Amino acid sequence: MGPTQEFERVAWLCGYRRVAGLDEAGRGPLAGPVVAAAVILPTRCRLLGINDSKQLPAKDREQVYAAILEQAVGVGVGSADVAEIDQLNILEATRLAMRRAVDQLTLPPDYLLIDAVVLPGFKVPTRPIIKGDSLSVSIAAASIIAKVTRDRLMARYHELFPEYGFLFHKGYGTTEHLERLARHGPCSIHRRTFAPVQEVMSATKMKYVPPESQRLFDL
Repeated sequence: MGPTQEFERVAWLCGYRRVAGLDEAGRGPLAGPVVAAAVILPTRCRLLGINDSKQLPAKDREQVYAAILEQAVGVGVGSADVAEIDQLNILEATRLAMRRAVDQLTLPPDYLLIDAVVLPGFKVPTRPIIKGDSLSVSIAAASIIAKVTRDRLMARYHELFPEYGFLFHKGYGTTEHLERLARHGPCSIHRRTFAPVQEVMSATKMKYVPPESQRLFDL
């Protein structure tokens, strides 16, 4: 069936008007930033083909991405880079990216629908929803914005580090990526606290050095 506005309607009936969906892309990869997006959609919104970003082919994601930017009341994007991921851990870095995404909204939300993550410290009410990107249209929209933004970033990192093939696997631990990682060792955007990267460093007797900030490109 795909995501609906049911969760948004519940919030609207309670008097909230600017209901933002919030999601991330890039918690699992071995390299690159984690990117989050916050999206406020109008009460009457018709986005054909919208779904959890993982369920859409890349071409369809790009089309829906453009439609979201055209129809949304507000879109905010934030990220946490490799240094922050290694320093904080991936969950806290994800929360940081989400807070930054909300801060980038030109209209502050008065209610947040979040895909599974509990996000403490907000002054507005929040509702974590398990599998929210397949249930809430606002969260699904956020997942698409975050995914497309991150994929574009990884394509640019591919230009800097072509030997790793970031354009094709986006930093995820595919067989090809693991083989290239073992051959070349980690580059500056690899997450050194993640086990597969640590294993390569141990095998090559590389000393762990916390990476400097790798926010090389604007979102």
